[in-house]
Amino acid sequence: MICYGAAVLDLADELVDTYADVFSAPPWNEDEETIRQFAARLQADTRRHGFRTALAQSEAGIDGFATGWVTPAAFPRDRAYPQVAAQLGRDRVRELLTGALEIDELAVRPHARGRGTGRALLTEITADAPDGKAWLLTSRLATDTVATYRRLGWHEVAALPGTETGVIVFLSPDHPDR
Repeated sequence: MICYGAAVLDLADELVDTYADVFSAPPWNEDEETIRQFAARLQADTRRHGFRTALAQSEAGIDGFATGWVTPAAFPRDRAYPQVAAQLGRDRVRELLTGALEIDELAVRPHARGRGTGRALLTEITADAPDGKAWLLTSRLATDTVATYRRLGWHEVAALPGTETGVIVFLSPDHPDR
């Protein structure tokens, strides 16, 4: 199921619970403050151009979700964006990422892993990506997550020589510039 814009805020408490369940565990180890920041960020993110949420639900509630939006031409300078810009350079950021669907969060609860939930969420949220372009980033330390994206056909964007940071940028399997 896809929710667009602020409609997802009706499920905010469940999304925060899912986020906490996923990201408080290793390798993320996010604390209560970071989880509260996600809740606040979600409210602001719903106002971003092209914001959408894909949901995986069962009788147990929300098993997982993915959020995303269209990356603006004025590449952001907060969060991990400076690392991405340093790794790729301005020209590749403009070519590969701006105007593309940016997957901000992908969270699958432990009990729903290994069942295709992550794949289904990524397929659903990227189904109408602008010009087939979608991207995401993850931590280099999240080796299982990195392996999952590779197994699902996402393509790592090589860092410019000497610019590797703690994040890896992936382009979707259908990204025309991968």
